[in-house]
Amino acid sequence: MDEIIDILNAEGKLTGKTCLKSEAHLKGLYHQTIHVWFYTDDQKILLQQRAAVKKVFPNRWDVSVAGHISAGESVELAAIRETKEEIGVDITAKDLVKIGFRKDEIVHSNGIIDNEFKHIFLCKLHKKLNELTMQPGEVDDLQLFDISILKDTTKHGNFMVPNMNHYYDFIYDKIYSLG
Repeated sequence: MDEIIDILNAEGKLTGKTCLKSEAHLKGLYHQTIHVWFYTDDQKILLQQRAAVKKVFPNRWDVSVAGHISAGESVELAAIRETKEEIGVDITAKDLVKIGFRKDEIVHSNGIIDNEFKHIFLCKLHKKLNELTMQPGEVDDLQLFDISILKDTTKHGNFMVPNMNHYYDFIYDKIYSLG
């Protein structure tokens, strides 16, 4: 879906300008997204398989929930909305543990220039896998994996979205520190 998003400067500050997501990706304009990593008490993480129709990294396993923040939308509301849309789970802002704000600059082979600032959250998964629902066109599968998959570099870049700038190491360390 081509939504209207806020444009940021290279330091991650709002510029007061907006545009369509497709324009931001065409021109390489900085924008913001959310990542929500769901984990369980037994050291599992929920990964989603990106839909086959996705423009970048189709069919690859990725963060539990991810999405763009709409223009004027708060970070927490975007995380709540995206979680409901992508996996059918209702959460509240109290469920989210913010663990980071990260700048990534990625030029994809199809011409998409993805300059984004990710707001990164952890959230405990309180539902069973069979209680989750997948958003058509976004998510083709959902599975629980042992957290060690984040450290298994043989999986990164082929099975999973590539581990850019040690992102998975960061997530592993944050989840592991929860005990």
